Amino acid sequence: MTWLSKGTAAFGFVLLTHACYSAHEHSALQSHRAASLSSLASAQSTAVSPLPIDITIETIVATLIICLGLVSGTSQLRPIQWRVWAGKIEQEGEAGFKDSSGETEKDFVGNPFRLLESRPGFVDMRKQRKEFAAWEESRPTGT
Repeated sequence: MTWLSKGTAAFGFVLLTHACYSAHEHSALQSHRAASLSSLASAQSTAVSPLPIDITIETIVATLIICLGLVSGTSQLRPIQWRVWAGKIEQEGEAGFKDSSGETEKDFVGNPFRLLESRPGFVDMRKQRKEFAAWEESRPTGT
């Protein structure tokens, strides 16, 4: 995450904390007001007042700002298909998996098929076909 995305997420958390504190204060004041009114009046009314619109808007805006900060700080998504991802790794190498600070991502493992391609029992038919064609061409034509 860059400092900008971290700052955006932190600002959103501060706004959300303020909205939660405001909601708590609102409910505490309403319960205190209801208790003082019930001692004055003989009939108890349990009217619940809704949250003020500014607290609701602040909560929604804070949540959106937090989401914006978290999404802007994530790395690029990788392809879902392994063959596409392996192709990208073979074409771009380690340079294709650098984050915004220029460092290689910590979960970069390289070619996922490296073990399959380097095992002794792996047969590369294209390479053998090319070798056979080269052998055929180099063989004298009279035998």
